[in-house]
Amino acid sequence: MASRGRAKIVVRFLTMHQRVVDEIGRRVAAGVWGPGDALPVEDALAAEIGVSRGVVREAVKALVAKGMLHVRPRTGTRVLPPEHWNHLDRDVLRWQQAGDAAALLRDTGELRRIVEPEAARLAAQRAGAEEVRVLHEALAAMEAAAADPGLGGYVEADIAFHRALLDASGNRLLGSLGRAVDIALEHSFLVSTQAPGAVDASLPGHRAVVRAVETRDPAAAAAAVLAIIEAADQEIAQSPGMPGDSV
Repeated sequence: MASRGRAKIVVRFLTMHQRVVDEIGRRVAAGVWGPGDALPVEDALAAEIGVSRGVVREAVKALVAKGMLHVRPRTGTRVLPPEHWNHLDRDVLRWQQAGDAAALLRDTGELRRIVEPEAARLAAQRAGAEEVRVLHEALAAMEAAAADPGLGGYVEADIAFHRALLDASGNRLLGSLGRAVDIALEHSFLVSTQAPGAVDASLPGHRAVVRAVETRDPAAAAAAVLAIIEAADQEIAQSPGMPGDSV
């Protein structure tokens, strides 16, 4: 069943600047330097990573923009507490996934419970023919991937479905939110689809969402999405290698 949840592998070619941002960001997220700690001086960090001071300086600026670091004259560069971080930033999500996967799964599940039922309710009220068509296409892709698990792609299609649902709400902020958290959704879906039978069991719920949006039944749309999220929480708890209290 694990192959059904396989996402398309994307090879990322990083520039020198991106590589250093990634290296320092991962260390911060992993707790190598805790909140309030000072990073090594610029010369030492540049020598350790094997880049120029200028590259380190630009990487620090990028991490300041993500809310992870703070630079002050005379006190140097210090790590900010996680509550200051931009947790919707794609890089920050990746680093959290590597550093504290269980917490990210919990946070993702809670965010979905808060956002998706209301988005589905709005979609049932506002979605036009084009939005319904996109939902049908995403559902068809999920069904095709489930029918032929050797091809993979189920998680990718599932993410596309939930993005389409947020877009169909007619609220542009919700649509942007879906694109911002796709890494967190991918992580959650990859784990939840490892449970035996999880993929096949999820399809009726997604069909119910489309049917409710198409027939303009807001209550049914919200209930169908909530049922999907609750099932995913249970599947994550049962997934191999995940502690039972991870969500």
